[in-house]
Parts: sequence; structure tokens; C-alpha cells
Amino acid sequence: MRTVIAWVLCLAVPAAAMAGTRPIGPDDIARIATVADPKVDPAGEWVVYTVSTTDLEADKNVTHLWMSRWDGSRSVQLTSRKGESESTPRFSPDGHWLAFVSSRGDDHHDDQLWLMDRAGGEGSKLPGLKGSVSDIAWSPDSKTLALVITDPDPDEQANAAAEAATASPAKPGTAAPPTTDPSVTAPGASSGSAGAGKDDKEKKPKPIVIDRFQFKQDIDGYLGKQRQRLWLYDLATRTARRLTTGDYDEALPAWSPDGKAIAFTSKRMPDPDRSYDSNLFVAPIGNAPVAPRALTSFVGADNDPEWSSYPAWSPDGKRIAYLQGGPVALFSYGVHTLAVVPSAGGAAQVLTPQLDRNVHDPIWSVDGKAIRIIVEDDDTERLAEIPASGGALRPIAGGFRVFSAPSAAPRGGMALLLSTPAAPGEVYALDRDGALRQLSRQNDAWLKDVAIAPVTRTVLTSKDGTEVHGFLVTPPAARSGSRVPTVLFNHGGPQSQFDASFNMSWQIFAGHGYAVVSTNPRGGTGRGEAYAKALYGDWGGPSVPDALSGIDDAVARGIADPARLFVGGWSYGGMLTNYLIASDTRFRAAVSGASISNILAGYGTDQYIRDYEAELGTPWTSLDRWMANSYPFYHNERIVTPTLFMAGDKDFNVPLLNSEQMYQALKSRNVPSRLVIYPGEFHGLKRPSFLRDRMERWLGWYDEHGGKAG
Repeated sequence: MRTVIAWVLCLAVPAAAMAGTRPIGPDDIARIATVADPKVDPAGEWVVYTVSTTDLEADKNVTHLWMSRWDGSRSVQLTSRKGESESTPRFSPDGHWLAFVSSRGDDHHDDQLWLMDRAGGEGSKLPGLKGSVSDIAWSPDSKTLALVITDPDPDEQANAAAEAATASPAKPGTAAPPTTDPSVTAPGASSGSAGAGKDDKEKKPKPIVIDRFQFKQDIDGYLGKQRQRLWLYDLATRTARRLTTGDYDEALPAWSPDGKAIAFTSKRMPDPDRSYDSNLFVAPIGNAPVAPRALTSFVGADNDPEWSSYPAWSPDGKRIAYLQGGPVALFSYGVHTLAVVPSAGGAAQVLTPQLDRNVHDPIWSVDGKAIRIIVEDDDTERLAEIPASGGALRPIAGGFRVFSAPSAAPRGGMALLLSTPAAPGEVYALDRDGALRQLSRQNDAWLKDVAIAPVTRTVLTSKDGTEVHGFLVTPPAARSGSRVPTVLFNHGGPQSQFDASFNMSWQIFAGHGYAVVSTNPRGGTGRGEAYAKALYGDWGGPSVPDALSGIDDAVARGIADPARLFVGGWSYGGMLTNYLIASDTRFRAAVSGASISNILAGYGTDQYIRDYEAELGTPWTSLDRWMANSYPFYHNERIVTPTLFMAGDKDFNVPLLNSEQMYQALKSRNVPSRLVIYPGEFHGLKRPSFLRDRMERWLGWYDEHGGKAG
């Protein structure tokens, strides 16, 4: 029998957020702004960041650049071109320039490097680059940029060459000037209009030739020989050159303080596809590509590029802080620790060996005596500081909220994102004395218009006595003492967690009259390595009773109506949904998004080949493991719950065929089921109309199967 432990914290919701009376619904997905990537200017006077909003007419999201003063007194929009987006804003160290990435004006839709003079004027696309730019890092003297550029598509190059051959030739000895965009403006400048681009020409398809071990990746599609490489771009000559030799992917560039070298992450081995072994490298700046020097040799992931956590040089340039992965066999289940390594070479030192929590985004103090990090800790992300030689963590900013994306300020403070269950993330300034000040207010008007559902933190006991943490969200309009229909909503991953940030899905369910139960079952992060690896090789094992403990709690508290219980999730959340309905029949209806149940069907059809073979072995040598994890499909006779399956048809993360198989299995047995396919969408839906449609269908499926009864 499961023992219920009372919830331990009821979160206060700001009065401003509670001022509105309108419930949140699917249309609100298009009304909120997503703020990201804050960066402080060299003088510490401004913070630049990106703001993503929805263009309903174009049915897509657009991202523009904004700046706010460090004291919070003023915010200005820097870019505004309709239908176009910008990202990755980076100030030059001399404060003169703002570089960013955009695909505007590019016929082949590659992201290119753009430059804006902060004194005012228009943004310019810099010439001389082929391929798509994904990252930018300025040299300390502001004369050179390190760029991560994906090799150009050979087919696109051939088409461009063919177009050039039929175009009017340029005059000998001349070069095209940088493209200027009148809609990219600095504060005080005006915006102009943009002309239409060329029509896309019909292209002849070519065979896709595959010879890589990992040959698929969501969004990227089938993987060929193209790599993401480090280039150096000289502003004076407007020319680019390779930094390193070798045919490898490179990521997360960070310049040394003296500008003589760049640290970065790469997997340099005969077949990188077969390994998790990324390492930290340093390459000196020269006139020709060089072979980089490896600084780390840990057999697991050093500074895993998927974490987007940059290596950080100490102010004197003698040491580099970075992330060291957990045991290689555990890959994503392992805990990432903070380590430092001498930049000249030598043994690495792990600074957080006993922390048993993931850390990321190291930033050195101005005097080089301490390092600040974000710590993922039990439903939160907090900011802490540790001596650079090792020692005890000192808390800097915590509480029941989520800090992310820190950027150092010149006098010891930092800008960062802060989100709570009651408000989407915004940019905040953290002064050196620890005082927090909100800088961006992109969602203030929306928050005043809606009723935010209260979020309660829960502590539960699973069937075997394991302590499980989670959340309970109650409808704002629920009558005191009344039971309401309740959704068990599962997170993806599984190596992730629900945390104390704003969750739009929770709010939409609650706005429609449903309570929401969300747990952080075993397999997730935030509770240490042993808690995460408990799911290793047993994906439908301990997570099932862990998730059900949240529903038991909500029923015991008199909130959930036991006759109107529902379940759903996306990605691993959809997988867990399938495991739950194959293990328990209490749910009136289920929604399984982008999920897999016939795990055998995953081998060779998605992007997780390394993970499969590390965790389960190969199907022909460990068939029992594969079958044990596939019980919702091979024992679907246990499932009686009406289930809606949803997926994107371009998903290479968890391909559509997995949802098709489960739908077909239940349909064959006449279990009420439906399959919704979103054309052109990957694992994470992007098209705003589809995002709204997904939530409307989700709610409609629950309503149709008794959610609104009584």
C-alpha cells in the first residue's frame, strides 16, 4: 500500500499575476513571449537578449533582439523586421559592435553573421562566409570573431553555382558590398521596409547516401559528411579561415584572456558517432589551421556540447573551468560535475565530487578566487559559488524558482533568466551584493489579464518506500472542497525534471478546469545519480508506481475525482503514459505524444543508437531486455484506456512509426483510439497553429471521455 505524505510547500502567487480573472487557454500559447540568451555589455550598462513572439498571420514564431539598461530604467527593441528572426547577440569587448545571427535575405535560408554599430545605424550582413553560422565568440581585441559554421550543403552549393553561371557577371576586380538591412536598428534609429526575396527554384532530388554509424538526427535529418567547424573571421579584411585541422565537429568556443588561443569541445577519434567521449581542446591562433591540443582525457563526456555550457577561462588565463560527465556507461543518467584544468596542460581537478547534483554554466569571479555555477537541485535551479581551489558551496540565489543562462557583468554581478511557477522567464540583474532586479517585462501585460493557477509542491512515497517529489496544480475557479477531474501529466527525458519554472501546459489544463499532478519519478535528474540510474534499462519499471503516487495523493486530499482521472505526456512522458495504461486501468483517457512502446522498432530508426546499445545491448544479444521494455506493445491486451496518439511526421527523435504501431494495435482490438499527425513537424512542434491545435485536441479528448461529466 502506498503511504501518502502531505505536501510541504504552497507557493505564493504574486498579486499582479492573480489580478486577472480570465482562465488561461490554448490561444494563450501565442500570447506569451519567450525571453532568452541575456548578455551584458562590456561597460555593464546594458543587457541584450532575445524575445520570441508569435506571428499569427505567418503562423510562425519570430525572434528579435532587445536591450535593457542595467538599472532597469529603460528597454529598447533593436530589431523588428517582419517575418524574420535574429539570435545569438554578442557584444564586442570594446563595446562598439553587436554581432548576431540571422537568415534574413538568404535564398538558401542559412544563418549568417550580422553586425550592428552600437552608435546607431543599420545592421550589415558580413560577406565571405559559406554554410550556416550557429555560434559567435569575440576576440578580446574585438578584431576577430570565432564562428561555429556548419559546412554548406553540397547540393545547395551546386544549385548556387548553376544560378551564378546563368546570372549576369560582375565587373572584374569588384566584390559585392555587405548587405544592409534597414530594419536592424540601434536605439534611436528608424526602421525601413524590406524587399521580397527570390522565388525558390525547383530542385532535382538526389539519392541519399549513408555510411555513418549514427545517421539520423531530429531536425537535421539524415546525416552526411557535413561538420560544424570553428572558423576565424577577420573584421578588417572581411575574410574567414579555418582554426583547426581535422574532420570533426567543434563547439562552444571560448577565447583566452590574452587572445592567443581558443578552447572548445570536440570528439576527435576515428569514429565519433560510436562514442560519448567529448574532450576539451585548445588551439593557438595562427595564420593557418592547426592541430589542437587536448586538455582532458576523461573517457566520458567532457563539456558535452548538448549542455551548451561554455568552458570558462580564469582571469589570468592559467585555468579553464568546464563540466565533466558522469560514468560513461550511464551517459545522460550520470551527474555532471564542475572541474578545472590547467590551460597549459596537466591533471584536471573535480571541484564538486560530493555534490551529487548536475551543475552548469561556470563563471569566474573577477579576482579568480571563486567560480559561480547553476546547480540543478530537486525541482529548482539555484546559483551557488565555490572556491576555485575546491571547498564548500556558498549559496548566492535560490528559493523555489529557476535561474538559467547567466552572463557575467564587469563589476562582479551578472544578468540571468529567472522563472517561477507563476511567471515566464524574464531577464534579471544580480548585483554583486546579491540583490535581484527585474530588467525585462515582456509578459507583464499578459500576466495582468489571466488567472494563474496555484502550484503546490508535493512529497510522496512510492510503492517500495522511495520518496518522490512532484507538483499539484489546482484550477483557479475550483470550489473549495469539491473534487475535480485530474490529469497525471508526465515529463520527457527521462533524464530531466519538472521544476519551479512557468509551465504553460499546467496552466492550460487548470484553466480548463482540470487539476494537474506532475511527479519527478526515478530516472529523472535533480535528485542525484542513484535516483536517476534506478530507471537504467527498465524504462517502465519504478517510474510507474512513482507517477501513480501523485494521483493517490491528489485523491487522498479530496482534490482529484477518482472517477475522472486522465493521463498524458510527450516524448518519454508519452512513453510513461503507455507504461501506465498497460499497468493500471483507472484512467478514463490517455494522450500519448511522440512516444515509443515497441522499443525493438527504435533500433536503427531513430537517433539514439549509442544509448540503445549502451543501456540495452543489441537486440540479437539481449532480446529479453528489449522485450521487457516493450510490454505496452507486446502486451497491449492489458490496455483498455481510450488513447489519443499525436506525433510530427518529420520526427527523427521518436519517429512517427512508433505512434502508428500503438494506434494500430489498439484499433485492432477496438479500444477507442485516434492518431493525429502534424505534417512538417519534428519532435518538438513549432508551428503556432499546431501548438494550439495540440492542446485543443488534448483537452477535447479528455472532455469527450468524461472530463466534463458532472
